Amino acid sequence: MAKAPYFPPPPPLPPKTRMFQRMPPAVFTPIMGVFGLGLAWRRAADTLSAPTAIGEMLLGAVTLLFLFCLAAYAMKFMQRAGTFAEDLRVLPGRAGLAAMVLTGYLLSATVEPFSLVLAGAILLLTFAVHVMLAIRVIHMLITGPVEARIVTPVWHLLFAGFVLIPLAAAPLGWSGFAAASFWGGFFAAAIVWGASAAQFLRTRIPPPLRPLLAIHLAPASVLGTGAYLLGETQMAMVFSVMAIVILSGLIGRARWLLKAGFSPLWGAFTFPLAAFSSLMQLGAVVTGSDIMRIVAGASLVMATLIILPIIYKVIQMWTKGELAPKTNAATA
Repeated sequence: MAKAPYFPPPPPLPPKTRMFQRMPPAVFTPIMGVFGLGLAWRRAADTLSAPTAIGEMLLGAVTLLFLFCLAAYAMKFMQRAGTFAEDLRVLPGRAGLAAMVLTGYLLSATVEPFSLVLAGAILLLTFAVHVMLAIRVIHMLITGPVEARIVTPVWHLLFAGFVLIPLAAAPLGWSGFAAASFWGGFFAAAIVWGASAAQFLRTRIPPPLRPLLAIHLAPASVLGTGAYLLGETQMAMVFSVMAIVILSGLIGRARWLLKAGFSPLWGAFTFPLAAFSSLMQLGAVVTGSDIMRIVAGASLVMATLIILPIIYKVIQMWTKGELAPKTNAATA
């Protein structure tokens, strides 16, 4: 009698996962960069005679993307609130959550032409959340292990990110709030710059973490833009020179910075490049220099060609389920 054919049992079904159970906060870093790029293109409509539609299309698209990702992270948080603290403990998560909060300042600047009331509300809400985030991180640093207190460029986002406030507060006429935020952010940035420089001379930075060094360009660029908006032209010139020196150093060490290949940490290149372009555009307007205008246009093109592919790759990694494990995102 012939044996019945053997049919192996079906493989076990994969465990069910809830929607956005492991939403990676690292996605917010390049989103912040696209917001900065959109604002730079909006400014270019006046300074470089660029088409107005480019900036508005970028800002509209990235606003929808940001709100979707914000809702996704809120769903993850509601499933298990402890994921927020766990994401803060890892470097990509900490950078992503800081970018998530700071993007609120750029969103405020984005909606200003349409509603001053909404822009002001977003600005104040973002400021309150930013203060709470900074306090939470300080508490974690004080109570956590000593090894976790190593200064990283991400500290610029957490503690010097207040320099973004004048971008939204100055057009609203909130000059006192803008000035206080400018100086508070400047002193925080100076401390982080100094500590980072001392640490850079003492320790060797592993290749995967080197892209984070690009964040040092962001405070110099944003401080220069803020100084222009506050009428401090000479100070803005100083920050402009500083930003050019930092960017030149980054370009000169590009092979060293990119040695590890593409990773989600490349999001750290996005918002500093966008901020630099905006600064150069304001410098071209104030000085009337054709050379500055050329630098502004070239930096805008360079930022566009770098930022858009990076966010495309990061979003692609997220949709494929690769971003969360690669950035050690917490699971709800």
